[in-house]
Amino acid sequence: MLSIALAGKPNAGKSTFYTAATMAEVDVANYPFTTIDANRGVSYVRTDCPCLEREERCNADDCEDGKRYVPIELIDVAGLVPGAHEGKGLGNQFLDELTNADVIINVIDASGGTNEKGEPVDIGEHDPLEDIDFVEEEMDLWLADIVARNWESVERKSRSPDFDIDEALADMLSGFGASPTQIATVLRDLDYPEDPIQWEDEHREALARDVRQRTKPIVVAANKIDVAPQENVERLLELDKPVIPTTAEGELALRRAADNDLVDYDPGDEALEIGDGVSDAQRGALEDLADTMGEWDGTGIQSALDYAVYDLLDHLTAYPVEDASKWSDGSGNVLPDAFLLPDGATPVDLAYAVHSDIGDGYLHAVDAKSGRDVGEEYELTEGDVIKIVSTN
Repeated sequence: MLSIALAGKPNAGKSTFYTAATMAEVDVANYPFTTIDANRGVSYVRTDCPCLEREERCNADDCEDGKRYVPIELIDVAGLVPGAHEGKGLGNQFLDELTNADVIINVIDASGGTNEKGEPVDIGEHDPLEDIDFVEEEMDLWLADIVARNWESVERKSRSPDFDIDEALADMLSGFGASPTQIATVLRDLDYPEDPIQWEDEHREALARDVRQRTKPIVVAANKIDVAPQENVERLLELDKPVIPTTAEGELALRRAADNDLVDYDPGDEALEIGDGVSDAQRGALEDLADTMGEWDGTGIQSALDYAVYDLLDHLTAYPVEDASKWSDGSGNVLPDAFLLPDGATPVDLAYAVHSDIGDGYLHAVDAKSGRDVGEEYELTEGDVIKIVSTN
């Protein structure tokens, strides 16, 4: 399961984002370090289900009338303060939690209602643009420190006649989620001394920054747009970075209202339908939220998750089935499973995603939409429905 971590300074709305996206109860309060230990839960990315191409919708638990929700892990970690890479605040704990994440959502307070330490101030008093590079810088410096502290091991290995710097760095940074291929790509783009003993701090920091960018891409969630000054959000959207306007409180209110049949709303919808059983006060609040959604194409929570997986990580959704004509499993369930795979994945990769035994026994695959066999080098596309034939 892919893992998304919520990062940012305290009191930016990470825990509210997490609660809205997972519907798991966590502590939410208007003071720094509400979160101490990381919260881990299941959330979902949304895509169009292939059942939309059939006369009837599928009966999958995670499909709502053609809106398919694919599970991912969501991590809400402790807030970050200046100097976190030096251990200030809960910095080391925060940064350690990020090592297992595939992608990061940097939740910032677009309203400017919290200062750099996450302490409440008047709306608009703090410039949210200052929080954009904050997480990246702390992560880069933290990783650079790890590289520096472990560099002596690389120097020792370099004395061996069969020394390979790609392998040495891949070993050192494997815990950060860096693959040998990513390390090789980073080194190809860096200008560095051939002998590791001659590396300076600037070389190690450049290595750390590039590795972080490749292994922990970041999308910014400009949170609290329901109370943020318009100019703040517009300035954030003008940045040369992926920025998604969000209202975590708005999403949480909608999820709870939907659970109580007060509104017709599915996560990721750009509008809501207010039911008849709401009070005047509730209707007023929901109409205000509907106006915000109309301005920003929804609450942004689902959009941030989707962008992180489908755009930053460049993943796609594939659906394995046993019956190619009915698109079902052996029990007759239509499109019961959905898997997130990286762009360029093949039917063999999908087979291994289903189960290692299925992958080991892979024979061939059938494109259920066309009914034709596809080769093992065939690159899957979003929404492919694939029958895998295996000896296991």
